[in-house]
Formats: sequence, structure tokens, C-alpha cells
Amino acid sequence: MSDFIHPAALLIAIAADAILGEPGWLYRRIAHPVVAIGAVIGWADRRFNRPSATPGRQRLNGSILAFLLVAGAFVLGWLLQALLLALPWGPLWLGLTMSTLIAQRSLYVHVADVASALELSGVEGGRIAVARIVGRDPERLDEAGVSRAAIESLAENFSDGVVAPVFWGLVLGLPGLLAYKALNTADSMIGHKTPRHQHFGWAAARADDWANLPASRISALLLVLAALVQRGAAASAAMRAVWRDARRHKSPNAGWPEAALAGALGFAIAGPRIYHGQLRPDPWMNDGGRWQLRAADIRTGLALYLRACIILAIPVAVCAAIA
Repeated sequence: MSDFIHPAALLIAIAADAILGEPGWLYRRIAHPVVAIGAVIGWADRRFNRPSATPGRQRLNGSILAFLLVAGAFVLGWLLQALLLALPWGPLWLGLTMSTLIAQRSLYVHVADVASALELSGVEGGRIAVARIVGRDPERLDEAGVSRAAIESLAENFSDGVVAPVFWGLVLGLPGLLAYKALNTADSMIGHKTPRHQHFGWAAARADDWANLPASRISALLLVLAALVQRGAAASAAMRAVWRDARRHKSPNAGWPEAALAGALGFAIAGPRIYHGQLRPDPWMNDGGRWQLRAADIRTGLALYLRACIILAIPVAVCAAIA
């Protein structure tokens, strides 16, 4: 393996993120990379997304933004990777830098907080905690709704926040990882079908779908494999749910990990949901599974997630050993 594609650094990144997560003392002093990327996107949205422009012009401006954002992040990542690898213990510094763009520990903490809030403060506490990680209307959710929302977020963000960064980091090193995070951040900020962003965010949303396509399939496979080593989980049911339901999801990617996790644990998630006061009649993932979920079910999902993260590290370790 060349220094450009450095699996040893990526393995360090996975371990560092699992141990350290996102240290508050550090990010109180310097901006998190994603926060910095978001500031650039926010400025571009205010500067170039003009409501008076035609839909075609808005789409063109948004496409240019998406291209420049990804290209700029890739070049910046390439320069930074070259600089870090020129230092003594270069792979260590590169790995620590990469770890800031992987979200396995922070995802676990945020979802576990929902379970803890339900256990300690009931449904009101659960609504407050789940509102930090999902976009639906929390005040309309009962305990089962809060639990399903947390589990759906766990499955989808396992793909977007963990598997996809690791995949692009393994394929293209820090340049690919940083470019992916820039694109994914753009999608989360402007890739919505709202009157303001329907056209301006079109390119970011479509490109993010393509960038997440391999990771979504890999994440489903990892959850199936994790079900093989978790008591009470069923890998065969996970595979059936993916085969039957994944493509029915409104997203071309989110259905894969959601169906896999739901099938493995016998849950039914997704389904009809309320966003911004409107009912969205989405199909169920693992239709026919148990949908009256509780805090204990969130913790069962987290246990499966942890096993999937460990399995994800194995091929990275193999590549590092070969390199």
C-alpha cells in the first residue's frame, strides 16, 4: 500500500475514535472539522442561494458549490496527509486526524442517551434526547416512537457516520474521507426538498446518495454478520428483511442498514412518521416485526452496533498488516 492509501493510519483512527470520541476540551478550543465545513456551506448558502433566481440557476449554483466543496476538501486532505506523513510517527498523526471524521463513539453516546432518558425521565425525557438526533416532531412520539426513532438513527448513521468514512478513508486516504464528510455535511444542511433548498441542494443530495451507496450495502452485511455473534439475534431474518424491504425505503441507502438491524432483532422500524406536522406514509422495515419498542430494545440495538463496529475494523486491520 502507498502512503496515499494508508490503512494503518485508518486503523489507528478507528481505535482512537472508539477510545476518545470527540473530546470536549479540544473542541472548546478549536472548531471541529465538520463545524468548519458547515460554516463554509452556510456562507455559500446565504451568498449564492438567492430566492429570486430561477430554479435552473439555483440548481447550477448548487452544483458548482457541491463540486468546489468536494474538490477543495480532497485537495486540502491530500496536502494535509502529505504533511502529516512527512512528520516522525506520521501514520499516528494521520490516524488521529482521521479519527475526527469518524463518529462511532459519538453515535453510541447519543443513542444511549435516549435510552437513559427514557429510563430515568420517561417519555418526556426521551423526547428531549431523541430530538437531538432526528428531524421528526418529538412531541408527537410515545415511548415506542422515541425508541424506534433512536434505533432508526443508529442504523442510518452507522452507514453514514461510520462505515462510509471508513470506506472512503480506506480507498482514498484522508483526501477521500474529508471529501466525503464535506459532501455528507452539505447534504445534511442543504439537501432537503424544502422551498429554499429543493433546487440549490439537488446536486449535493444526489452526489451524497451515490457516495453512500457502497457503504449502505456494506453496513447491512456487517449487521448481518454481527447478528451471528449476538445471542437472540437472527442473521437469516436480517437477510430476509434486507432482501424484502430495503429497496422499499424512500432513501436509496437508508433502508439497507435499517432493514438489516430490524430483521436481526425482530423489530419493525421506519413506517408512517410525522415530519413538520405532515404524515409521511413510509413503508416499514422488517414489516411484521415488533414495533412497540422500549429503552431496553435501544440497548439491544446498541449491542448489535458495537459488534458490527468491531467486525468493520477486521478488514482494515488485514489491509494494515499487508501494507
